[in-house]
Amino acid sequence: MSCRCNNANKSIECTVTNCRNHCDGANYCSLERILVGTHEANPTMDQCTDCKSFQLK
Repeated sequence: MSCRCNNANKSIECTVTNCRNHCDGANYCSLERILVGTHEANPTMDQCTDCKSFQLK
């Protein structure tokens, strides 16, 4: 399922093109909001965070 760019949420930039919510042709997410979480007990770097709203295309 591809996002039509008219559904792009300009408040959420995203470059993960293999996500179902990515707007093809624009680096935005189509969701109204996302959930950001962590896989670390004490995150100290951006690599420790995850987009919990990710869905594989």
